[in-house]
Amino acid sequence: MDKNRTEGAKNQVKGTVKEVAGKVTGNKTQELEGKAQKGVGKVQSAVGKAKDDARR
Repeated sequence: MDKNRTEGAKNQVKGTVKEVAGKVTGNKTQELEGKAQKGVGKVQSAVGKAKDDARR
């Protein structure tokens, strides 16, 4: 498994936690940062998947 896939998954989880924490506390900035980090994680996971597929 490509390192990008694991790092992407980690970013998605961190982003979700930030987003939820932002919603709970009413902190829009933190909520938006979480959403952005989730997006980065999704892209990173997709890159890792593509690399894995290319190796096959």
